[in-house]
Amino acid sequence: MSTPEPTPADRALKRVLAVSRINGWSVTLFAALCVVVTLVIGDLVGIGIGLMVVTSGVMEVHGNRMLKKGDPAGLKWLVRSQLFLLTIMLAYCASRLVSFDSDSALSNLTPDLEAALMGAGLEKGDILPLVHKMFLVLYGAVALTCLIYQGGLALFYRGKTKLVTEALVATAVRPTQ
Repeated sequence: MSTPEPTPADRALKRVLAVSRINGWSVTLFAALCVVVTLVIGDLVGIGIGLMVVTSGVMEVHGNRMLKKGDPAGLKWLVRSQLFLLTIMLAYCASRLVSFDSDSALSNLTPDLEAALMGAGLEKGDILPLVHKMFLVLYGAVALTCLIYQGGLALFYRGKTKLVTEALVATAVRPTQ
């Protein structure tokens, strides 16, 4: 006897499980590595942000495991993990965008870069508008990327609720062979 063709619900469940496993573990492990680096540096704010990001990854892994056990509430964990991570990242980017300090930015120039500026007939202050613009572009791009990725993933998980629940219910009532 041949195995039946997977239903759209079965395919949706399989896809959600694969995406949430890969994404959840990627976020968890990368953020944990970042926490270790910030521990070495001694950046308490970075440690706090890193631990919150680790938490979002662990939430996603937890939701994945709930789904594997047949619990459709795991989808809520997946959606919430993305919204939590999105909130963390947007708050971080917003805090960075309002914290630009021109004196600090210019004090980070290396002696070689200062010499190159002088050789080009420029003063430190001449590049400040460019540095500020790049600062805004960097954190704006990070915020936009997170909005698209985490927001899109939350919508993906949310959009699969009906199909995944259908697959979990069908799996629970199928006779074992």
